[in-house]
Amino acid sequence: MKLIDSLVTQAAGIAAVRRDLHAHPELCFHEVRTADVVAAKLTEWGIPIHRGLGTTGVVGIVKNGTSERAVGLRADMDALPVTELNTFAHASQHHGKMHACGHDGHTAMLLAAAQHLAKNRNFDGTVYLIFQPAEEGGGGAREMIKEGLFQQFPMEAVFGMHNWPGMEAGQFAVSPGPVMASSNEFRIVIRGKGGHAALPHTGIDPVPIGCEMVQAFQTILTRNKKPTDAGVISVSMFHAGEAVNVIPNTAELRGTVRTFTLEVLDLIESRMKQIAEGLCAAHNAECDFEFIRNYPPTINTPDEANFARRVMAGIVGEDNVLLQDPAMTAEDFSFMLQARPGAYAFIGNGDGSHRAVHHGGGPCTLHNASYDFNDELIPLGATCWVSLAEQFLKPGGVSA
Repeated sequence: MKLIDSLVTQAAGIAAVRRDLHAHPELCFHEVRTADVVAAKLTEWGIPIHRGLGTTGVVGIVKNGTSERAVGLRADMDALPVTELNTFAHASQHHGKMHACGHDGHTAMLLAAAQHLAKNRNFDGTVYLIFQPAEEGGGGAREMIKEGLFQQFPMEAVFGMHNWPGMEAGQFAVSPGPVMASSNEFRIVIRGKGGHAALPHTGIDPVPIGCEMVQAFQTILTRNKKPTDAGVISVSMFHAGEAVNVIPNTAELRGTVRTFTLEVLDLIESRMKQIAEGLCAAHNAECDFEFIRNYPPTINTPDEANFARRVMAGIVGEDNVLLQDPAMTAEDFSFMLQARPGAYAFIGNGDGSHRAVHHGGGPCTLHNASYDFNDELIPLGATCWVSLAEQFLKPGGVSA
């Protein structure tokens, strides 16, 4: 493994920053203290900053040479509404809030890279350090873009990275094409006619209509969609009734849809609406259908994904750069990849054995109350960021 020496030397100091962030988690669009810490560190290292995009976003600007070429490196800053089970010294001090996805570690890795880039500047062009708020459901990337991220800071490509529990520390994974799914939600209200449960013929019962609907939605995946196209429809909420002897007036279904392409998403949304409205009509009921598209699929562009793979292989060796297994989880870095070429990679977080004593009894997996970021990744992740920037902005040349 070829780590940058100075990043290894400074790792303990950056890890202390990471643990401070972990102890003070902030939810989406409220990352005020986190942004202050980031801004203070960048300023300390002589890096000009811009604040306020997406409410609490911070962009650091590291320039060198005369080239107008530029590349963006992105880390997310927000925490989750989770009550932490860990009781080690840097556990969350804010009940009901926790860095359960490692965004504190992502911020730390990019800060470590920022410090090195500011001191050394072995590139020709500009590196934009994007510290983004509100990835966890708030669409902070979308908001930064709306407010002019790529107009104020024009860049040829943008790269993101997420820790991945279960993958060995010292490994990366990156691939061209879809790597995370779109995230979408639906809400369907079936409007029937309530009555006495002993006299069902006098009403229109929305409950069996809802049951039919849940089953029928799965035929979209098995009979309408091509078998080789991935898609998930999960009805995760079914609410109806208040008493055992009363047929309710309404039933409500809610859930999520995940796809890797917009074409499959269009198909699923259209068929769900047809099925919902058709089943209700068949039973003389009515239907309110709402479908909300939250995050698009995260799709890596081939040139940038292959470039990232070569950079990573130069650090950890070819055998330790894996192919990404596309996940049905979602990521708002997808908005950045809709606007610019780029790639979103995984860095192995290990099996959880890095956790100190007094960790929770659960597994060290994402969005789990016993999770903790592996600080051993800080010099590795930072080395990757520095190498990506330096090789993308080679003096007198073009990207690898």
